Amino acid sequence: MKTLHTLSDIRDFFKSNRTPIYFISATNFNLLGMDEWISNFKFISHIDSYNGQHPNVFSPKEEMPHEEFTGIEDINNYLLQHPEVIQFIKSRSVDGEMGKALFLMFDEKTEKLARALGLDVCFPSAQLRSFLDNKVNTNRTAEKAGVACVPYVLSPVNDYHHLRKVADQLGQDLVIQTPYGDSGHTTFFISNEDDFNLYKEEIIAEREVKIMKRIHCYGTAIEGCVTRHGTLVAPLMTELVGFKELTPYKGGWCGNEIFGHAFNADIREKAKRYTQQFGDQLRKEGYKGYFELDFLIDKDNGEIYLGELNPRISGVSSLTNHSKFAMTDVPLFLFHLLEWMDVPYEINVNELVNRWSEAENMDSWSQLVIKHTKKSLELAIKVPESGIWEMKKNGHIQFKKMDAHRQSVVDDNEAFFLQITQKDDYLYEGADLGILVMRGRLMSDDFQLSERAKRWLKALRAQYESEIIDLGTLTEEDLFDAGGFKVM
Repeated sequence: MKTLHTLSDIRDFFKSNRTPIYFISATNFNLLGMDEWISNFKFISHIDSYNGQHPNVFSPKEEMPHEEFTGIEDINNYLLQHPEVIQFIKSRSVDGEMGKALFLMFDEKTEKLARALGLDVCFPSAQLRSFLDNKVNTNRTAEKAGVACVPYVLSPVNDYHHLRKVADQLGQDLVIQTPYGDSGHTTFFISNEDDFNLYKEEIIAEREVKIMKRIHCYGTAIEGCVTRHGTLVAPLMTELVGFKELTPYKGGWCGNEIFGHAFNADIREKAKRYTQQFGDQLRKEGYKGYFELDFLIDKDNGEIYLGELNPRISGVSSLTNHSKFAMTDVPLFLFHLLEWMDVPYEINVNELVNRWSEAENMDSWSQLVIKHTKKSLELAIKVPESGIWEMKKNGHIQFKKMDAHRQSVVDDNEAFFLQITQKDDYLYEGADLGILVMRGRLMSDDFQLSERAKRWLKALRAQYESEIIDLGTLTEEDLFDAGGFKVM
């Protein structure tokens, strides 16, 4: 195969790609827009957020009997066994090649089902990803990489008094994380025994947990890609965490911003260096391709600490891959594919990373991840459509057009909305309603939700109509349908 020597070569390679490539997940959110860069790229989604209007989203029409979904892995396994999906994949084979498969989340069963269809999974093994995704192992990897973590201990916890003994040097206010979990579901803030008792069953059940000193911090997110030439790093983003207007979870992720001067040059440089060090260690662990790190910036002393690792594409990938640097050069995700398609190519990693980190190579965008924050169970009878929405002077919003391109957002009074919860779905505490993407910032300099963000949230929530459900009237099948988990 011809070696790709320039970014232009890389762009041309993907524009002329004949290999079928699929992103299989609950929605197409994480890799929005990749079909515009890569020929023969299709989304296979359980939720059709576009009501059949997106040319590259395939969603099976008939619901097939299945066990209760407990995570995205179950959704993907369901899709890979669905007759409509199987037929769709077989109908698109090229010269006997079924193609490449990408997932947000997958397990060993997913790998087997993909192989049975003749698909190559373009990610490290589920076993390796699971090992690295373990928050306890993440800290051990960081230690080997020379990346600073919030002061912590790793230990089993037998009871509250045992916790105080093993974490004595960390102070009174603690944060405990179990090995797996996301968006605040398994992050526990402990200051006293009453706090501990609220979560003790989950904490005690684990063989080992991460116990951290609680710091006053800003959340950040940054993505990288482990390549044969070194670790590529995208710009550092702010992170929205725990806003009650967006999420019911105190430590829950609920959005991001990307803009040139989000942090001072020293912090940006340190985050870039730490990410490269961590990526280089991941390569030693046998990992290659896309990953995301959360860093925490201590408000009291300005130190930057690793929060957690997502060994995969993530909830910020669509921001990363649509940023100015990506549109000018190529999206970071394309380097992931080059690694997994075994394409020979040449790049100067440091030259790219240094250019991408310059403020002038970043435009300003934000996203809000909106959840149902009430403790009620409701049935959605009207939901806002995916596409471009416009805010009027009176604070109300109006649907402008169906569109799958966030770049179609013209100015500050417009936003792109991606629908997750659909008509006749249940609304339960923590259910993902959708994602709102717009130009500019949605937080103040001190990381408070802006009035602009609050206006859009109020106006968007007004587009939902629902009926409160009496739990006593629900059948077991209804409760099965109402079960919930993160789909992004």
